[in-house]
Amino acid sequence: MSRLQVVSGKGGTGKTTVSAALALALASEGKRTLLVEVEGRQGIAQLFGTEALPYEERKIAVGPGGGEVHALAIDAERALLDYLQMFYKLGSAGRALKKLGAIDFATTIAPGLRDVLLTGKACEAVRRKDKAGRFVYDHVVMDAPPTGRITRFLNVNDEVAGLARFGPIHHQAQSVMKVLKSPDTAVHLVTLLEEMPVQETVDGMEELRAVGLPVGPVVVNMVRPHHLDEEALESAAQRRTEVAAALARAGLTGLGVGPLVDPLLAQAAEHAERVRLEREQRCVLEGLGVPTYELPLLGEGVDLAGLYELAGELRKQIADV
Repeated sequence: MSRLQVVSGKGGTGKTTVSAALALALASEGKRTLLVEVEGRQGIAQLFGTEALPYEERKIAVGPGGGEVHALAIDAERALLDYLQMFYKLGSAGRALKKLGAIDFATTIAPGLRDVLLTGKACEAVRRKDKAGRFVYDHVVMDAPPTGRITRFLNVNDEVAGLARFGPIHHQAQSVMKVLKSPDTAVHLVTLLEEMPVQETVDGMEELRAVGLPVGPVVVNMVRPHHLDEEALESAAQRRTEVAAALARAGLTGLGVGPLVDPLLAQAAEHAERVRLEREQRCVLEGLGVPTYELPLLGEGVDLAGLYELAGELRKQIADV
């Protein structure tokens, strides 16, 4: 798989959960992954039950076979200080600018600059090597902004490189885009089997492809099980006699057939309609021409055990792609 895995999705689809599960899935057999948060929500810390992530890489979990998951919450102000030190050797002068509020002013007044800093820090982690010349991380997983903003977020360095045609800013932006538009990167969009998230996924995929960003498999999250076979689905609302007979055989007719049968048939009809709509959305996703991963809906919510369960599901599907 690509070394930089970018995960986006419409709000409410569970992209942070998918990011965390993917990082765990890739941290197998001794591999190291870095899970990066760029929105400042501390969602990763909540999922893993740890204290708020600082602006430093910290080990937060162990994957199957001894792999490690490290995490980093990228702070745009701190990233700008790193940038000023790296290219301009400002050192204490940069810290003085922070005290004066200039750093906060710069990242607030220029949201494009903020995105450059966030993506640049993640790409630096992708390229980083140890003294032996080996990559420090086998994979970097970025919990990225939602689908509606992901293309501009990832492509902002291209725009900056076009505006600043020489100097360190230009070279930094070019080096970041070299990673983001290479086979080293895959952008995953997370969706549910519902019309609005699927349509946003289709639109997002078109935008990513239009600017040359590499798309990876779509992740269908919170997939609910199907309880009826094909024949039952076709006639779910018309099987009153059969259901009544089954209830009678079970001795459940003391209150009369109607109060028991009608709610059951209503639920069956609702289930059949949901299955039909989900099949329509699956057909739309198939038209995108990329593989799909599917993760089940966890009835009790996603705790740490559930996160490992989802990681196991992803591991099996990644191996099959």
